[in-house]
Amino acid sequence: MTATDHAPAPSAVVVPDWRERAAAHATRAEELTAVRRAARDRGEAHAIEDFLFTYYPTRVAHLRRWHPGVGCVLPDATDRASWRWYRLVDLPDGGTGATLDVPAFLDARGDTVRYVRSLVGATAGRPGTFGCFGLHEWAMVYRDADAGRDHRHPLHLRLGADGTDAVVESHRIGCSHFDAYRFFTPEARAANQLAPTRERQVAMEQPGCLHANMDLYKWCQKLGPAVPGELLLDAFELARDIRYTDMAASPYDVSPYGVEAVQIETPGGKAEYVRRQRGFAERAQRLRGRLLAVCDALLA
Repeated sequence: MTATDHAPAPSAVVVPDWRERAAAHATRAEELTAVRRAARDRGEAHAIEDFLFTYYPTRVAHLRRWHPGVGCVLPDATDRASWRWYRLVDLPDGGTGATLDVPAFLDARGDTVRYVRSLVGATAGRPGTFGCFGLHEWAMVYRDADAGRDHRHPLHLRLGADGTDAVVESHRIGCSHFDAYRFFTPEARAANQLAPTRERQVAMEQPGCLHANMDLYKWCQKLGPAVPGELLLDAFELARDIRYTDMAASPYDVSPYGVEAVQIETPGGKAEYVRRQRGFAERAQRLRGRLLAVCDALLA
């Protein structure tokens, strides 16, 4: 939309330094994606970081694009009139500014906003569970060798196929996250103590789960320009940090990437995993609060 619609609401916040904030955001995005971009430029896959751009489909260009969030007006930003879900408004002291067109956004994404509000709010209100030890990754390759299946990554199994299967068989598997559980092998799926489904996701998601915490990045993506750029990159940085631990604690040998294994099959490895898991949970809960504020601002 290129025409000015009407003056912003009295509560709208004018952001005069938005160009500086946008530039700083782009620089931070470049820093956070440097490893993955370097691998791509060499024509190489990165078994750890590629996940952040394939499972959570996005491009670095999307991460570099800064948005102020709901209720903010960018003065002299007429170029944003061509951006989806932006509109131009009159500024109180003259001139025009660009702002998120909340009614148009809700018309297109209202169901998503309400779902994210429900899921994130329910997860934030539950205690975390910290006894899974990252065994979801092990369950995704359980008995692959016996069944003649190729496992999910081109990386070698750190303990070999038999050693990997033995770890799964000697532990209780209690995965509550459907989007991890759905990749379990059939043999591991039958051994899981829980039965997560898409329909029960809101009822089962809990804040100790590494994948639930990584998914905050996905939900920020889903809400697009309604999410302030700073929140988007904070969620991406958390997802990236979790991804490294997720793979370090997996059955794969990640030493080619300079990553030391978290040997969850040992008491020391379990303790290290839980220590990191609790730290990620604390960071994720703070992000949940910020994301809930975005949803509430939209729905208000």
